[in-house]
Amino acid sequence: MMKAQMQRFTKKIVDMMKAERLFESQGGPIILSQIENEYGPMEYELGAPGKAYSNWAAKMAVGLGTGVPWVMCKQDDAPDPVINTCNGFYCDYFSPNKAYKPKMWTEAWTGWYTEFGGSVPYRPAEDLAFSVARFIQKGGSFINYYMYHGGTNFGRTAGGPFIATSYDYDAPLDEYGLLRQPKWGHLKDLHKAIKLCEPALVSGDPSVMRLGNYQEAHVFKYKSGGCAAFLANYNPRSYATVAFGNKHYNLPPWSVSILPDCKNTVYNTARVGAQISRKKMVPVPMHGVLSWQAYNEETASDVDSSFTMVGLLEQINTTRDVSDYLWYSTDIKIDPREGFLKNGKSPVLTVLSAGHALHVFVNGQLSGSAYGSLEFPKLTFSQGVNLRAGINKISLLSIAVGLPNVGPHFETWNAGVLGPVTLNGLNEGRRDLSWQKWSYKVGLKGEALNLHSLSGSSSVEWAQRSFVTRRQPLTWYKTTFNAPAGNAPLALDMGSMGKGQIWINGQSIGRHWPAYKASGNCGYCNYAGTYNENKCRTNCGEASQRWYHVPRSWLKPTGNLLVVFEEWGGDPNAISLVRRETGSVCADIYEWQPTLMNYLMQASGKVDKPLRPKVHLECDAGQKISAVKFASFGTPEGVCGSYREGSCHALHSYDAFNRLCIGQNFCSVTVAPEMFGGDPCPSVMKKLSVEVICS
Repeated sequence: MMKAQMQRFTKKIVDMMKAERLFESQGGPIILSQIENEYGPMEYELGAPGKAYSNWAAKMAVGLGTGVPWVMCKQDDAPDPVINTCNGFYCDYFSPNKAYKPKMWTEAWTGWYTEFGGSVPYRPAEDLAFSVARFIQKGGSFINYYMYHGGTNFGRTAGGPFIATSYDYDAPLDEYGLLRQPKWGHLKDLHKAIKLCEPALVSGDPSVMRLGNYQEAHVFKYKSGGCAAFLANYNPRSYATVAFGNKHYNLPPWSVSILPDCKNTVYNTARVGAQISRKKMVPVPMHGVLSWQAYNEETASDVDSSFTMVGLLEQINTTRDVSDYLWYSTDIKIDPREGFLKNGKSPVLTVLSAGHALHVFVNGQLSGSAYGSLEFPKLTFSQGVNLRAGINKISLLSIAVGLPNVGPHFETWNAGVLGPVTLNGLNEGRRDLSWQKWSYKVGLKGEALNLHSLSGSSSVEWAQRSFVTRRQPLTWYKTTFNAPAGNAPLALDMGSMGKGQIWINGQSIGRHWPAYKASGNCGYCNYAGTYNENKCRTNCGEASQRWYHVPRSWLKPTGNLLVVFEEWGGDPNAISLVRRETGSVCADIYEWQPTLMNYLMQASGKVDKPLRPKVHLECDAGQKISAVKFASFGTPEGVCGSYREGSCHALHSYDAFNRLCIGQNFCSVTVAPEMFGGDPCPSVMKKLSVEVICS
């Protein structure tokens, strides 16, 4: 059944492409298709049935006769003629399963995803460039970045569980569509350098020469006599000076130098010529502040349940994912003779849940919350509860935070309150509530009323301002706003809120959860050394995601409806609309660092002496460089945003920038001692670090 549907779908897509004559075999632009995705690891878990399935999928795809090759990612046993390809942070070690198949890297991971409760990963540009250069020098023929453009998991599309709404991925183009510098520029320079080597790269396999314990050269020769070389230093700790041809080359740690003519260096992966851009989120001036109205979601003690049964149900099977929310409600009868009513020792309610988050209400009042994480989605709520003599209503609001989307047998992974649910500290000791009668309600009343939509939001009475400030749990808030002028990307600053969902003009921005603070280690991160997703992190101790992308295409010029559902309680008056723009730009340029311009001068024979690099600084369109925050030619320390002078500093480091850059949108300055009042320390390798403010 599943195979029949999959074949039907695959054929439909291929037939659509054929109808528009889009395959290369028909004169169109499509040169490659993919079937399945990273199924190899699943097949490994499943054994023979898995292998039979992947063989079937490959055969089915090839049988559709596209006239262009098919690939399978992470599928070492892909049957001929399907090409198996590599996904990962590094793929230089990878070889396809037949010698005639090209060596392809279908996902070069530029970063990693953010999870709610986790810190935000980033991948240094120097390491990403190093991994790509290593792949090319070992005969790689194709690279596709994952992600090249970050994005947003709008609505409830975030996978997971616990994947954040932002899927920025530290990509060269960020979630908002802006250049992430220096990564974007450093990769652009890398691909220009590789392009200069193309005639040599396509004419044969490289010969490999050892240049030292951790150093080697890959040399590509082509028939007319030219050649290109890649000089690599794999040592993550120290520089290496290597002899190649009849020259000496200085290689920084963990780097590759590219020599398109086997003589002159055009690029080194650890020497970043691109500027570094620091973004900031600036509140957009609104006419007055956003004025909010509120509507209280009913707790399940007020709602009519959909159905009642004995025992506890799994959540996803019950909701069928029409909502993140499922109410579990039951009654607890408390005898007036219970000891705790006299001695004041509250009985303890313990709820075991398979995830992902839980709010416990006793007689309509929020008693407490608990939540899991990506690594441990299960959770336990256990605390004293206020019960009175007679009938008490226990309402558990269980919340799913994304469906799993990878892993063997993930259809068997559970969510929701599976129990046991117990009450401890009664005269009888412990009472098990798991097998009582439970009432169930899928979704919230506000969801059923479509409060997020234009029509639904006008179907109920909303309370005015004084009510808004009470930080009530389970509250819907709404306001309207006009679209700000300009075309800078926009976001909502949700720092004052807890957890819930956001809609604009009826379209879902996604789940917000700024109250979940990031755990992890965010110390200094050296680009050198093998990267993994836990190595370089930011935002520890802060919200995993504070800002939520608002596409301008969703906005009308005036009267945009903004609706927020808040589970925990927050202050909507502190929500603001912000625009993303450049606050400052930096550069770190070493003396004698290779550049494309200088390479072209040297390779053409116009000059045969080393040339000085230039620093290029550019603010956003409509901005100007308004101040020089820091400049030092010598041995400056620190990173963009927190540079400091080192032991060697040219006293006139600021002068050229004040003269050439202030008031300009763009400027460039040659990195040479005479620009900064002379050489401050002649026998030392120097660099220039500069930061200018954009406004």
